[in-house]
Amino acid sequence: MKKSMLLCLLAAFALLTARVDASAQQIGLLMASTIGPIDAGIVGALEDAFEKETNIRVRHVGAGTGEALKIGEQGNVDLVLVHAKKLEEKFVAAGFGTERIPLMYNDFVIVGPAGDPAHIRGMSTAVEALRKIAGSEAKFISRGDRSGTHVAEMALWEKAGVKPAGSWYRVYEKGNEGNAPTLKFTDREGAYTVMDRATLLTLRGSVKLEVLVEKDEALLNRISLIPINPKKFPRVDHQSALKFIAWLTAPEKGQKIIRDFGKEQYGSPLFFPDSRQWHASRAK
Repeated sequence: MKKSMLLCLLAAFALLTARVDASAQQIGLLMASTIGPIDAGIVGALEDAFEKETNIRVRHVGAGTGEALKIGEQGNVDLVLVHAKKLEEKFVAAGFGTERIPLMYNDFVIVGPAGDPAHIRGMSTAVEALRKIAGSEAKFISRGDRSGTHVAEMALWEKAGVKPAGSWYRVYEKGNEGNAPTLKFTDREGAYTVMDRATLLTLRGSVKLEVLVEKDEALLNRISLIPINPKKFPRVDHQSALKFIAWLTAPEKGQKIIRDFGKEQYGSPLFFPDSRQWHASRAK
């Protein structure tokens, strides 16, 4: 966790330096983003398409949701892209951000070794599966870094009425590096974990873990945008942030890219459009 905080502070310092020099270098927008969508490639694809159309450059720093919000609390970015509803609501309520804006979603799955020692394969609810894992003391790996993935995992344990602890439950010491390293470590350990499907798809062929529990409403992973509050941090480029958000949430622009991203390479999309404008256009 100390290493995670150090990385967060270094990233924030780099962004602050960029912000100070922005007028001279025309640095463009600055965004703190949760790591999973960056690793999947969707953040870069959206930024590149937006810059091509508007000539507004977007730079990002990757961090777990908790750390991304901490960067936002310093006013060193113009917006954040995160996925932990309770943390997001607290961030907005404290005045650091203006509002939570739905962007896209995918889902979490519970993965594990083919042998499935806890016998959870095909279970319909994630909380029951976690109870069985805990009851059998089958090895489980957690990111443990207050990222969106970790927050989602802990919410599931809470719903299951289980406080995970003991030799069977291990916090990956490099969990702050992201979902991909955590999934690879889980694979090497032959353990279970809660992971977003996009990460699993991007690592298909390099890990042997199998999806054992899926398609539970509790496993939906909704990703939001939050503009940083210009009243609290006058130096932020709020107008450009709003332009980026409007483009990202438009059905024929950002939402269309999200809809199609990953289909050709992985055979299925990695994320699904979730903006209010998208849903309104589908309802017509």
